[in-house]
Amino acid sequence: MQSEGDRHLHPHHPAPAPGTREAGRKRRPAGHPAQLSGLGGCTHPIRLDGHRTEYDIDTTTGEIGRVLHHLDSTALPAGQLLVRCNNRRTTRCPACAEVYRRDTFHLITAGLRGGKGTPEHVAAHPRVFATFTAPGFGPVHNRRTDGRPCRCGTHHDQDDTTLGTPLDPDTYDYESAVLWNAHAGQLWRRFSIHLRREVAKRAGLSQRRFRDHARVSFAKVAEYQKRGAVHFHAVIRLDGPGGADTPPPPWATAELLTDAIHAAATRARVDGPVIDGRAHTFAFGRQLDVRAIRSADFNDGQELTERAVAAYIAKYATKGAETATGALDRPLKFAAELAQLDISDHARRLIRTAWTLGARKDLEHLRLRAWAHMLGFRGHFSTKSRRYSTTLGALRDARAAWRRTQAATDERPANTTYVLAHWVFAGTGLTDTEAWLAASLEPAPGTEGEPTA
Repeated sequence: MQSEGDRHLHPHHPAPAPGTREAGRKRRPAGHPAQLSGLGGCTHPIRLDGHRTEYDIDTTTGEIGRVLHHLDSTALPAGQLLVRCNNRRTTRCPACAEVYRRDTFHLITAGLRGGKGTPEHVAAHPRVFATFTAPGFGPVHNRRTDGRPCRCGTHHDQDDTTLGTPLDPDTYDYESAVLWNAHAGQLWRRFSIHLRREVAKRAGLSQRRFRDHARVSFAKVAEYQKRGAVHFHAVIRLDGPGGADTPPPPWATAELLTDAIHAAATRARVDGPVIDGRAHTFAFGRQLDVRAIRSADFNDGQELTERAVAAYIAKYATKGAETATGALDRPLKFAAELAQLDISDHARRLIRTAWTLGARKDLEHLRLRAWAHMLGFRGHFSTKSRRYSTTLGALRDARAAWRRTQAATDERPANTTYVLAHWVFAGTGLTDTEAWLAASLEPAPGTEGEPTA
């Protein structure tokens, strides 16, 4: 058995004294380069003060035996234990964001063709790739698909910074744009309820009977459009009543699912707040795109494969408002900070609107000030239904178990250890010297997500 405690060391089994043969053999702190390379390229690690002691357990008597390993932060070259920040944003930590992207890719892929505990026959289930957009809040600079110029009369380049910004900022509905983001997650929940009803209706089943015949599973990610409005990309699948483990009924087809999605998206509505006599109601935009996976109408006629879908969704799992609009990747503390930030005027007005609305008592539940840097959106960027596939937590646990297996030795037998640890947060980031050294190092094996590749 293995257990972890946040308590003092057992008085009858103290940590090995410094200078003893056991202490020297067990601690053996690696040099600073090895400690930094173990971060896998993380540029903003968390620094911890404390200790961890691992004891052998007598499997017959259950008594605590010899010390197998002792780690004290003061004995490490950095003077502290450095652990990865695990931030999903590319702008904050590219290395940790890449691990998050890979995990998301494998989570989506497992729900499309099996693996990671999901049966391979799931690849035969009806599934589509759908994109749900936001409504309009005013004309913006754009690139038309028909080759015609923007309303401003210009053919904008793909990297033109004016794309997504209002043609007339003074008439753009910034209030509705922020409130849409704040209610987008709730609107998705309403849509998912309507979708099950619409599928059941087309199958000639009641809601109660539908659960005995089929299940709707999904995995989605949120993306910011250049105008700062959230929209969703989703893989939606029809399963049998047991989810991915059970085959869908004969009536379940991609065509039926597509038709139900269109109907559910049209019906989904969320009533928002009434502000200065103006009632807000939120619905998806008219540009709903639903495509059967393995169709040849994705990415300039290329086949819409499982890999293409998973890669497309995973790409957006590591991005936020800062990528699309040039906004912020961290919360604001004071509104006065906005004047000093190097961001676009459009992003500044969206953030200021969220901050102003956040002061209203009737909007406290939206926590708009806490999420002003996200332009009001406070939902999770990647979510899935319970039985779509594996979980990010399961993938992380598998990676951690793989690392423990790689580091295991005969003197540290599995499932027969007792661990006592106490760690205290001591800060974040690297010193200038550590950052310089880390930039010249290759990540240590096992720190870049190899087990999930």
